[in-house]
Amino acid sequence: MISRLSVSIVRACLRGGTGGSPTAVLDEVPLSDDERRRVPVLAGTSHAVFVSVRGSEVSLRFFTAGGELPACGHGTVAALAFLAARAGGSEYRATLRAAGRSFAGRAVREGARFRAVFEPGPVELREPTADECALVLPTLGVTPGALAPGARVASVGRARLLVPVASRSELAALAPDFGGLRAACDRFGLLGCYVYSVPTPAGRIAARMFAPSIGVPEDIANANSTACLAADLAGRGVTEIAVDMGDSLGSPATITASARPVVRVGGVAEVPGGVRELTG
Repeated sequence: MISRLSVSIVRACLRGGTGGSPTAVLDEVPLSDDERRRVPVLAGTSHAVFVSVRGSEVSLRFFTAGGELPACGHGTVAALAFLAARAGGSEYRATLRAAGRSFAGRAVREGARFRAVFEPGPVELREPTADECALVLPTLGVTPGALAPGARVASVGRARLLVPVASRSELAALAPDFGGLRAACDRFGLLGCYVYSVPTPAGRIAARMFAPSIGVPEDIANANSTACLAADLAGRGVTEIAVDMGDSLGSPATITASARPVVRVGGVAEVPGGVRELTG
């Protein structure tokens, strides 16, 4: 039972100052994992981030209604903005720690908002197996003619399937079978599926992230999957991308990523002036 919690609802990965993914951010408190899973439900967000500052290092834990995640990209953007707002000043830098890994992050003030960037770590890439494609792709509702070449299984913490489609209109038309998608992803140990449009010459992309296996049928913004895509596209000569997400959910978001010399990913976030009190 959660008696009372103060949380900040940070909108991460805004597009043009609007939209973004509302994320519950709060200081570390003594809660059970089941209670932590309740926080995003009570806050009305897809994810919650628990922040613990210990000297120069900041530990992060990420939860959805489905349980704990080893990493969360837009949650990291939200946490960096939250910490920067509290610290004051024009720039905030920290060593972040999540799931036993330490990495660099920073946030720069841009008016009333913050542009946060971090290094998600090495990205592992492989070709999907024939069985993975045969069982997962039909549940997305992707027609064979809509698929573009270059599907990959990518991991930065957990594996997910990157699926390219020919156009933004094909992407917008997707209507996944979430029950079937969850079963297929669970069978192969996949976090979910990140479906994206073929990049423009300038590196502009649209994407949708489906992750019913972690209790998030569709994510407004998914920065770690965008980082995975940046790592994959770098091998094809595309080293900087800007990915639009959230349009199908009525909350436009944009995530930026680069892959040289290392993968960096981030977005703009807005931190509220007050907090929300949760009970339940």
